[in-house]
Amino acid sequence: MNILYLEDFAPGQHFVGRTRVRIEEDRIKAFASEFDPQPFHLDEAAAQASIFGGLAASGWHTAAVTMRLVVDSEFQPAGGIIAAGFDELRLPRPVRPSDELRVETEVLDVRPSKSRPEQGLVKVRTSSLNQDGFAVLIFVANLVVPRQGVVA
Repeated sequence: MNILYLEDFAPGQHFVGRTRVRIEEDRIKAFASEFDPQPFHLDEAAAQASIFGGLAASGWHTAAVTMRLVVDSEFQPAGGIIAAGFDELRLPRPVRPSDELRVETEVLDVRPSKSRPEQGLVKVRTSSLNQDGFAVLIFVANLVVPRQGVVA
């Protein structure tokens, strides 16, 4: 695993996830029952009558799985994946039972901090894709990344 500092990033770089996660129906319901207990995440009949037309994972469940996949990917900023904020979070299609998710991350911008010379920001777009290659979650985040050899 290659740990990357601010200087190692450049716009246009792509990082691909090494693993996939299969979303099981029981995990959809377990997550929803604790964190997002809406009928279309918990009950097949209610989900069928909803806008989703069938059981769908909570967007927050999808986001949590995405985070795990990013942590397990080749995208390894020094100090960890620390978000300063998000510019965008989209859920273009629902995640269904048996979907298999993977992630891809693209570097959009890199800039040193003006007020903290020991770090900078890396703007990334991360996409969770299902087994058919369709995006189910897309976020644009600004991540705090240390500079190599610079001390505050």
